[in-house]
Amino acid sequence: MADGQMILVLDEGTTSTRAMLYTLGGEWIATEQRDITQYYPQPGWVEHDATEIWEHTLACAHAMIARAGGAEQIAAIGVTNQRETVVAWDKSSGKPLGRAIVWQDRRTDEQCQKLRAAGHEAAVQSATGLLLDPYFSATKMAWMLRNIEGADQLGDRLAFGTVESWLVWNLTGGLHVSDVSNASRTSLFALTGQSWDEGLCDLFGVPRGALPEVVPSTGAFGTTRPELFGVAIPITGLAGDQQSATIGQGCFAHGQTKATLGTGAFILANMGQTPPRSDHRLLGTVLCEVGGTRSFALEGSVFVAGSLVKWLRDSIGLLGNAAESEALARSVPDSGDVVVVPALSGLGAPYWMPDARGSISGLSFATTRAHIVRAALESVANVFHDLGRAFAADGAGWSVLRLDGGMSANDWIAQDIANVLGIPCERPVDVETTARGAAILAAIGAGHYASLEDARTMVSPIQTFEPQIDPAARERRLNLWTTALNLKPS
Repeated sequence: MADGQMILVLDEGTTSTRAMLYTLGGEWIATEQRDITQYYPQPGWVEHDATEIWEHTLACAHAMIARAGGAEQIAAIGVTNQRETVVAWDKSSGKPLGRAIVWQDRRTDEQCQKLRAAGHEAAVQSATGLLLDPYFSATKMAWMLRNIEGADQLGDRLAFGTVESWLVWNLTGGLHVSDVSNASRTSLFALTGQSWDEGLCDLFGVPRGALPEVVPSTGAFGTTRPELFGVAIPITGLAGDQQSATIGQGCFAHGQTKATLGTGAFILANMGQTPPRSDHRLLGTVLCEVGGTRSFALEGSVFVAGSLVKWLRDSIGLLGNAAESEALARSVPDSGDVVVVPALSGLGAPYWMPDARGSISGLSFATTRAHIVRAALESVANVFHDLGRAFAADGAGWSVLRLDGGMSANDWIAQDIANVLGIPCERPVDVETTARGAAILAAIGAGHYASLEDARTMVSPIQTFEPQIDPAARERRLNLWTTALNLKPS
């Protein structure tokens, strides 16, 4: 193991990139953050500047290394990232071919519909655990190959990667790898596979040679270029953000379930070493691979959560700042029968309606700004209710739900989720479990811990929210919700 006693985590999210310092015992030390520019060139299109992501990540890393007292103090680096987002670059120059296509982007819906109409979804789901949806990376890669000028002429120089792959390439000066959790989100990797599936690459039209090497979640993947930080630092932990948050929550045992409330909301249930098969529109995914053992998760992916609050603030001016949403929600006894359907970029699990659009229903002259904001916050628990039924039908019912992510710091939301689900919800004292999970994986990869269970001391303490709601009020609210969705009431 390196001489340093700190873990540097690079956490590249959808709206910002951060670097965070932890001790090898799991104590958070400091964070540096930079916002990421959001590009919306057409309705349904969402893009990022991959060069900006790298430059902001590097700036944040430098700030945290200075805070640590120098690169010699860093034992290892862990990287976690927004999943499914795709970067294409030229291996010879290291330059992106264009903007990254973000996981929220819906431009490939037509291609997904054609593949679905041709009868491919069942086989794709059986192999990968995923449905045919623009959310996943494969159709984004195929779109880039068809639409970025010169991309199809690069041959062996063409590189595709999700964001952790792009960052590791830049950190190391040319190591092209992707960890197994991110690979499992592309639609090109079978859940039980060791490398990219040739049949899936052919189906989606993605050249296998442009893809990175698939590696486990922990290990000595490579070292940073010495000129970046003064010394070469080992990179020893990699994971997609939702899998990383599951690790950070300590969901190491079968059935333990977490929900991360960030830009979107993502619920993952640890399913142990058996690849999950969903009959209720949930996703099977690789959770992690540590010490030669691959674990799996069942996942429900919600496209809009914290981004809805951002929309209320930035686009329609109902909030001065995000924190104001909790006070407004508490200022009224209920939503006044207002229902917000948060389909600003379609609906994810368990509905999978990419063409759905957001709506606000139940308005009257009695409706105030507070009612609309409360209804928007209530939409999180409403979607979670429907997801809970799907998980239970797939044999992964929840007895406790562990909450994390920035939006979960809102006590009102945490309590509302417990109320609507009718089960206790646990929230760690440190809600930034995505970075904590990457720190845990990096500490294992650096040799400080032998296994996930050995690293449990790095998991944060919790606070519990018990359900407190009148059952009749809960039933009425859920019936209004299902009516707004144009679904049958439960």
